[in-house]
Amino acid sequence: MATTTEKRTYEDAVNWLRDHGFDILEAPGTKNRVFVKKSGVSAAIERADDGSARLFAKPGIQIGGEISRLVDKGYQKFLKTTKAEVPATADHLQAIHQISEELKEATGATSLYNESLGTVSDRYTYDRVENRDLPESQRPQRAWEGKKKTGRKPA
Repeated sequence: MATTTEKRTYEDAVNWLRDHGFDILEAPGTKNRVFVKKSGVSAAIERADDGSARLFAKPGIQIGGEISRLVDKGYQKFLKTTKAEVPATADHLQAIHQISEELKEATGATSLYNESLGTVSDRYTYDRVENRDLPESQRPQRAWEGKKKTGRKPA
C-alpha cells in the first residue's frame, strides 16, 4: 500500500539537514537556495513557490569545486564535471546513494523502491543506447549492422 510523505517547508528541511550533520552554505547572490555537503557529496536545495523545499542540484561527489554528474557507460560508471571525468568507485556510489536518501527524507520527497536499491545514474551513454532517440535514417551505422536500406520505411 502506498503511503504519502509530508512535504517539509524549506526552513524545516534546512534545519533537518543541519541537525543531521550536513554543512550548509548559502548560494552566493541567490536568495532561498543553499548548497549542502556531507561525506564528500554535495547537492543544492531551494525554496519552491509553495514554500516547500525542492532539489535544485542532484547529489554528486564534489570534484574541483563542482558537483559531478553520474554517467553510466555500460561497463563503468563515471563522475563527470565540465573539466574532468573520473571512474566512480563503490565508495562514491554508496555515499551518493546515502545522501540522496537523506535528502529525500529532509525534503519530504517520495522515495521510490527501485531508487532505494542503489544509485541511479544521471545519464546512460553506452553504445546501444546512444542515438536511439534519433530517427532511424539519421542513426549512425553500427559495426554489427549490415548496410542500411534506403527509400523504405520500416514496418
